[in-house]
Amino acid sequence: MLFGLFMALTFTGAASVAEQGNAQIRTMFIAALGCNLAWGLVDAVMYLVRTVTDRGRKLTLIHAVRAAPDAKAGCALIEQSLSKAAAGLLTAAEIEAIRGRVMALSDLPERPAMGRDDALAALAIFLIVVAATFPVVLPFMMFADVGVAKNISRVVALLMLFIGGLALGRYAGYGSWRVGVIMVGLGSGLVAAINALGG
Repeated sequence: MLFGLFMALTFTGAASVAEQGNAQIRTMFIAALGCNLAWGLVDAVMYLVRTVTDRGRKLTLIHAVRAAPDAKAGCALIEQSLSKAAAGLLTAAEIEAIRGRVMALSDLPERPAMGRDDALAALAIFLIVVAATFPVVLPFMMFADVGVAKNISRVVALLMLFIGGLALGRYAGYGSWRVGVIMVGLGSGLVAAINALGG
């Protein structure tokens, strides 16, 4: 959602280079919405690519651990795959327990696969990107005055960035209000940069 909003801000910042008229502005922002539809599709596809890649890496690690010549080598593979934070929390006995569970796995696929839930998640990503950008473009379809439309669009975008930042901060544990303000700051900085570049 945040990525879609930043994309929309770059489009709305270019409104001043367009002709002052309903037909030209609407044509321009219908094209912008079309571009965001395309980026939503790209985001959805890249989500699927990342998902199958992550599963492939995990499956490769499992096969490597099972094919290791001895327990020590298998444990070393597991330890190397852990983040520094996770590696510092696990003892050698716990890593060996993980290796034991890996060795006990059965019916492992040879290759990673995707299912219905993955397709639904990709569809949700597409819809979120499109839904997030549409309110920012909508004022240009509703108001003939480009200046008014730009101001309304920016207020809507910054409010949505703040709400998105709240959600992101709560999820990541950074402090929701702080991240909300940071996202508004990033959005404001982007608008300022667009204006400086002639937007």
